[in-house]
Amino acid sequence: MLQLLSTSFVLISLSFYEQSLNHSSMTRYQPVENNKILAQNRENNQQFNQLKQELEKAGFEVILALPPKRGAYGLLQVTTKKIWINPVVFDLHIALPTIIHESVHASQLCAGKGEITALGLTLEPINQARPFFQGYRDIHRKDLEREAYTVQTQPNRFELALSLLREKCQL
Repeated sequence: MLQLLSTSFVLISLSFYEQSLNHSSMTRYQPVENNKILAQNRENNQQFNQLKQELEKAGFEVILALPPKRGAYGLLQVTTKKIWINPVVFDLHIALPTIIHESVHASQLCAGKGEITALGLTLEPINQARPFFQGYRDIHRKDLEREAYTVQTQPNRFELALSLLREKCQL
């Protein structure tokens, strides 16, 4: 039985590896030097904390806990203005992109004066971000997610998210 399970695991792993070779959109692992990781994390932590503080100034409650929706890294509950950030994002080193994504949704809520609405951003999403919002069938939700993923993947994402939050939430 154990041999059957390990054989299945190897076959599944090989299948994923072959799929990644056939899809140019899948990124390859690129090693990062330790000194860059430390510097990047320090800056990201400062930016994460600053966005968290700005969200709280705008009346949002930022909760570092599992979101009520299973599998979510971040979640904005429109009716209560609560934002959950899954603690696993810190281990995955995606805490900053996650809070940026949720801050865009917060900006959308502020702009809609209590109803979440698209901001009408003219930015184009990077190709790697497209699969994350293309799967939504509801066009309104797709537009909301397109904007959040677009901002989250911009080179100036932190400044852009902070600017949108301050403008739309009148901070």
